[in-house]
Amino acid sequence: MDARAHVPITPSEARQKILQLLVSVTETEEVRSNLDLSLYDSHVLDSMQTVQLMVAIEEEFGVQVSPAEFDRELWATPRKLVADIERRLHE
Repeated sequence: MDARAHVPITPSEARQKILQLLVSVTETEEVRSNLDLSLYDSHVLDSMQTVQLMVAIEEEFGVQVSPAEFDRELWATPRKLVADIERRLHE
């Protein structure tokens, strides 16, 4: 079991880590500077990158987001993506 899943994390730390993962996968800082950027409509994030992000989130936070339960609308912008992962962290 991943020890990181048991380490308390502040909302600010979680937000920064999620955004850093998003920057890493999308290879653009714009996702950090524009939290309302339309990730899919502007082609910043595609299906393969979404899967990469799911894997990275699971590795970093121990939160599994399966493609079967994935709702693209919940990850439409960096702000929405952060909110969804923060919600999952507190379930």
